[in-house]
Amino acid sequence: MAFDLKRRVAAEALGTAILVATVVGSGIMADRLSDDVAVSLLGNTIPTGAILVVLISILGPISGAHFNPAVTLVFAARREIEAYAAALYVVGQVAGGIAGTLVAHAMFDLQMFQISETVRTGTGQWIAEAVATFGLVFTILAGLRFRGDSIPWLVGLYITAAYWFTASTSFANPAVAIARAFSATFSGIRPMDVPGFIIAEVLGALVATAVAAWMLTERSSISAITPKGAQ
Repeated sequence: MAFDLKRRVAAEALGTAILVATVVGSGIMADRLSDDVAVSLLGNTIPTGAILVVLISILGPISGAHFNPAVTLVFAARREIEAYAAALYVVGQVAGGIAGTLVAHAMFDLQMFQISETVRTGTGQWIAEAVATFGLVFTILAGLRFRGDSIPWLVGLYITAAYWFTASTSFANPAVAIARAFSATFSGIRPMDVPGFIIAEVLGALVATAVAAWMLTERSSISAITPKGAQ
């Protein structure tokens, strides 16, 4: 890494803060501008996808632009980030996410400290989060394998789509789930529903890692380590 650990963790905290401020802030704005839930969701979706393109482009060279404990877990499992650094990344991401929620409330003159009462639980929601996170992680890993220069756009477009094809509107991020529990707005989630989301997200990320490890291995690489009689 060209940047020291302090700067990398700071980039993760800042990026997650801006991401969550965008998610919560655009949700508040959309809810104020329209009584139509579909229109409000669209107003929440586009800024989220757009800011991901920006954040990954400008902070990726510093920290790798995880902004997501599930993504950090994947890279730690692949031994592409040391365990100590990964732990600090997660702390920075969660702290940054909560800070982003508070900033969004402050910008809209709302009470800064809130607790959400929005119910987001049940089998459908958990499956949706597992699917959303699976798709996000697989997009990242396949993108790194084939189109590394396009990662910002791939992630931004994937999340934009996942807002609409998943029942949960694609949190796909434990830090974001925790941060949104502190917002009693359009984007909120009850604190008691957060653990179910996090478990589903981690499972989806791990399955995506396993599938990518198998699918993205070329035959020539397999042949090089497999005895001829076993092929």
